[in-house]
Amino acid sequence: MAAVRERLHGWGRTAATAAEVRELAAAELPEAVRTAGPRGALARGLGRSYGDAAQNSGGTVLRLHGPVGDAAAGPVDPVAGCVTVAAGTSLGDLLVAIVPQGWFVQVLPGTRHVTVGGAIASDIHGKNHHVEGSIGNHVLSMRLLLADGSVEDIAPDRRPELFWATIGGMGLTGVVLDATLRLLPIETSRMAVDTDRLPDLDAVFAAMTEGDDRYRYSVAWIDLLAKGAHLGRSVLTRGDHARLEQLPPGSGDPLAYRSRQLVAVPPIVPTPGLLNHATIAAFNELWFRKAPRHREGELVGTGTFFCPLDLVGHWNRLYGRQGMLQYQFVVPFGQEATMRRVIERLVASGTASFLAVLKRFGVANLAPLSFPSPGWTLALDIPAGSHGLGEMLHELDQVVLDAGGRHYFAKDAHTTPAAIRRGYPRLDEWRAVRDGVDPGRVWQSDLARRLDLLERSSEM
Repeated sequence: MAAVRERLHGWGRTAATAAEVRELAAAELPEAVRTAGPRGALARGLGRSYGDAAQNSGGTVLRLHGPVGDAAAGPVDPVAGCVTVAAGTSLGDLLVAIVPQGWFVQVLPGTRHVTVGGAIASDIHGKNHHVEGSIGNHVLSMRLLLADGSVEDIAPDRRPELFWATIGGMGLTGVVLDATLRLLPIETSRMAVDTDRLPDLDAVFAAMTEGDDRYRYSVAWIDLLAKGAHLGRSVLTRGDHARLEQLPPGSGDPLAYRSRQLVAVPPIVPTPGLLNHATIAAFNELWFRKAPRHREGELVGTGTFFCPLDLVGHWNRLYGRQGMLQYQFVVPFGQEATMRRVIERLVASGTASFLAVLKRFGVANLAPLSFPSPGWTLALDIPAGSHGLGEMLHELDQVVLDAGGRHYFAKDAHTTPAAIRRGYPRLDEWRAVRDGVDPGRVWQSDLARRLDLLERSSEM
């Protein structure tokens, strides 16, 4: 397909830039890469990175759309418990194909509208990292198109250095064509969920530390407008895939599954958007009060549990034309005081976030640019027009980095090269692998230029 010039932005709808966009079949990729200009090329999935990770100003952007419906994935290998999937396939379409067969993806983030290739490039994590790790832990192999047009079949035991540089490598080592993923066997398409309403930050730290290991999935929503004795009040939700015996009689097909969207936000939202301090404060109060103090064994659909915001199409438009930033970081266990300091600073600033979630990370994988590491992670959405936002976030960056933490590439829209060097001590190791497979810098992105990821390794 001929290139079409488009203005592209991330899910945060900030810092749009223009690129030549080509929608291609996999067979057309080598030629598109060969003819990419000096600003290089980058693969883009469904555009769910919040910042500029999937943009390439003045260059080429490649879109590969995967099959849908029954063709979304190859046949599941029931013995090995795995499936091979085209990289352009969304996790949502993959679930439609595999859940009725009694399988689930090992890692699902807060939206199902993520391609397999994008999930690998970002090394996505979910509510079960404390148990299962990130998606990189469950990629058995993948085929990668390199800058010279050749295709490598890589795995943890075949070119492991390139495999792990691609996991979390933000598309800067090549284009993932397809991947073989380890799956999770399930008995039903429902979730059995326990909910606790917790009065303050100490209570949520204690509950998650003491009880998370009894659950496959755990996440806490935090009210970032609550102050004083109520600082960090939360709704903690934990659960696992429901077993057959947990379903009531007459429940119908236990593996019936469908994804749905209830409403959609229109393209035009009044400036400065519908999400402001007043509306978010009202939402937070309602959300906290409606949660039960304690409830066990509630049966809910997988979509409701994992991806509640997917019920609202284009929910990012609620922030208006100014858009939003998502800020996500991790600090090691033992740095709970740092997390409290960050939350206190956010509360004191009056910054409004209706989506603030706290999770626990488990053991990291071998990828040098993978974000998760053992500790606490907080993610929140902030209106991009908030007064003093940039200054405050850079202040928080230093607090996070001084505690031994780091920030997530797939959510980033503001950090600096210096912050990335401190947060990712294996950055030069990753650069050395990238230099070996792309010495001419065919693969480029706005994020890579902003954060100096295109610099050569000092190991060369």
